Amino acid sequence: MIPGLIEPGAPSPLADLVTAADGLRVIGLDLSITSTGIALPDGSTFRIKTRQKDGDVRLLVIRAAVRGALVEHEPHLAVIEDLPTKMRPTAVKGIGGLHGVVKAELLDAGVPYAVVAPATLKSYAADHGNADKPRMAAAAFLAAGAEFDDDAGGDQCDAWWLRAAGHDHYGKALFNLPQAQRERLTKVSWPGLTREQSA
Repeated sequence: MIPGLIEPGAPSPLADLVTAADGLRVIGLDLSITSTGIALPDGSTFRIKTRQKDGDVRLLVIRAAVRGALVEHEPHLAVIEDLPTKMRPTAVKGIGGLHGVVKAELLDAGVPYAVVAPATLKSYAADHGNADKPRMAAAAFLAAGAEFDDDAGGDQCDAWWLRAAGHDHYGKALFNLPQAQRERLTKVSWPGLTREQSA
């Protein structure tokens, strides 16, 4: 048993109704074996940088950071960016392994998660399924004045948008977006956030 986490398979103590006003806590996770972006429930963002020479030890580094965020912030929901549809076989191994490690951590912590396709996230945020990193950052600034330091790869920005998508889907939008963009989130398989809905 990991301190701060519940027994695997046990009902989450956070699984009762969590959509009360201002009560929803969402964490956004843009997973990358070299630079993972995380948006915390308080809206702050950071990234976890790792070195290629450290090999699979990078999984432990990222897992520890995610675990720490879960214990400290007790999110009701995690929103993860899905794997890109086109990837090099060598890249699939690393990012696929990372997704497994992080999802196992979320399951151990009793935190339900949704997985959002990259094109869906880009369409939601910037009204374009192929939006590049500068366009995503510009959309975040226009939507909420958000800016991200040390984020050349857009990892923090994507995590920020993932968190925003979770709030939006559950009726706790953090800012206004055109309805056509918000409707892109209907493509996502969202988990129930009550014990009854999860059963």
